[in-house]
Amino acid sequence: MARLVEIDDPADPRLVDYRDLRDVELRKNLEAEHGLFLAEGEKVVRRAVEGGFTPRSFLMAPRWLDGLADVIDRSDAPCYVLSEALAEQVTGFHVHRGALASLERRPLPSPDEVLADARSVLVLEDVVDHTNVGAIFRSGAALGFDAVLLAPRCADPLYRRSIKVAMGTVFAVPWTRLPDWHDALPSLSARGFTTVALTLAADSSPIEEAVAGVDKVALVLGSEGHGLSSRWEQAADRRAIIPMAEGVDSLNVAAATAVACYVTARR
Repeated sequence: MARLVEIDDPADPRLVDYRDLRDVELRKNLEAEHGLFLAEGEKVVRRAVEGGFTPRSFLMAPRWLDGLADVIDRSDAPCYVLSEALAEQVTGFHVHRGALASLERRPLPSPDEVLADARSVLVLEDVVDHTNVGAIFRSGAALGFDAVLLAPRCADPLYRRSIKVAMGTVFAVPWTRLPDWHDALPSLSARGFTTVALTLAADSSPIEEAVAGVDKVALVLGSEGHGLSSRWEQAADRRAIIPMAEGVDSLNVAAATAVACYVTARR
């Protein structure tokens, strides 16, 4: 059972995991160094713990203790209880959801493990915005995709903002990073996946046609600015486009993923 520890000093060293949450670069370094990530909000904290991640500690405003009592009671991690005003001083923003948890990261699985039983996967190349990564995970989970593969430069799905936008679905959808970016798509093709790149290339066909009759499919999406690299665009088995009204050529990558997942899930 977790220990409830009342805190009245924002400089208390036990709160180090929760400091300066608005500073993205600082948080990246701290979280990588200590092998942790943060979950925010009652639902997300609960989903993280139920997803098998081990809490290091909890930070709660008093009004959230009852709602997460069962989660706290199952853990040996300390639960730091402090006012919402004090929590804001520690974190650097108003924690309007009232509950945070610091959890241990786990070693990433291999692509073999992630793809073992998968039929529909998302493959992301250099999607660097945490909000977009979170939204992509949420769409993939909602529309029945089995896994997500990330190129090395993609944003961290376990960064607080990604988790929050994904509503904790990053804990439910298997994912990993690709160790071999260069030959990632031919490797998927060799596993029996049809790789379908979302691109404005001249030989792209409508997404409905590109995924029709496909058994195992990997939807491939590129960065927010330049889209897919020429290497990945050319290596894909098929190229697809979401037909647009005149005068508009593309959607934000998260919106495009949602549309493409919807169409693919009904293939």
